Amino acid sequence: MKMKPVFFLLIGLLFCCCQTAPPSQGKSSSQKTKLFVFLCFGQSNMEGFPRTIEDQDLTVDERFQVLAAVDFPSMGRTKGNWYTAVPPLCRPGCGLCPADYFGRTLVSNLPPNIRVGVINVAVAGCKIEMFQKTNYESYISTQASWMKNIVAGYGGNPYGRLVELAKQAQKDGVIKGILLHQGESNSGDREWPAKVKGVYDDLLKDLDLKPDSVPLLAGELVGSAGVVAGLPKTLTNSYVISSKGCGSQPGGVHFNSAGYRELGKRYAEKMLPLLGYKIAEAK
Repeated sequence: MKMKPVFFLLIGLLFCCCQTAPPSQGKSSSQKTKLFVFLCFGQSNMEGFPRTIEDQDLTVDERFQVLAAVDFPSMGRTKGNWYTAVPPLCRPGCGLCPADYFGRTLVSNLPPNIRVGVINVAVAGCKIEMFQKTNYESYISTQASWMKNIVAGYGGNPYGRLVELAKQAQKDGVIKGILLHQGESNSGDREWPAKVKGVYDDLLKDLDLKPDSVPLLAGELVGSAGVVAGLPKTLTNSYVISSKGCGSQPGGVHFNSAGYRELGKRYAEKMLPLLGYKIAEAK
C-alpha cells in the first residue's frame, strides 16, 4: 500500500514544529522586558567594605539576581551566570554594597512579574581612570600589585568585563540604569565629571543604547558630596544620591552595614520614579 503525499507533508510539518529555536534568537521581547538590568561600577564602597554582611542580609528575594562578574568558589558561583543576589555581589571577600539594598528595594516596589538583575564590577582604591576605555592600561601599569591582582580577576580590563557581561545580560533583559560609587580617589579632580561622562558615553555606544537613554545614579562619599556634586552639570541624565546620615566606618571613608543599606535604598527611591513606578506606601 502506497502512502499518500499528504502523509509525508504532515510528518515534515510535525518535525519542523518540534525543533528548538536556534540560540541566536534569544528570548522573546516580552520575556526580556521582565528583567531590569543595572550596571554597577566604582571603587571600594561599590565593592562593599569587608565584614559588613550580617545575618539579616542573607535572606534575599529570588527576583533579585546578580550576574557573577568573577568566580565565587565558596558560594558555588561561576562568572557569567545568574544567581540569587546573596551578598557579596562584587567578588569574594567583599561586603555589603549600595547595589544590595538597591535591588531589594526595587523588587519590593515593582510588579511581581519583574525581576531585577545587577552586574557589579568594582576595584578598591581606583580612580575613574580605571574604567576609561582607552586609558585604563596606562593607569593600571602604575598601580600597586594588590590592585593589579583585583584587576586580573576581571581579565585585566574591568571596563571590558562590564561590557562583556552587559551584552550577555541584554540577551535576558533590558538595561535600565547605571549605578556609580567612586570619587574618593579622585578627590579634588575638577575633570572627574567629564571623565565619568566619557565612561557613560562609551558604555552606551558599546551596548548600542541611545544617547542619554539610561540614567546614571552616583552616590555621595561618606560625609560629603565631594567631586560627585558637579556631575549633573556635565551629564544631564545623572542624579546624585545623598549620603547624609548614612553610617560609616572609623576613618570616614567607608560606610558601615546600616549605611550601605540606607544608601542602597536611596538609590532605589531615585530610580523607581525614573522607571515610571511609585514607591509603595508603608503599611
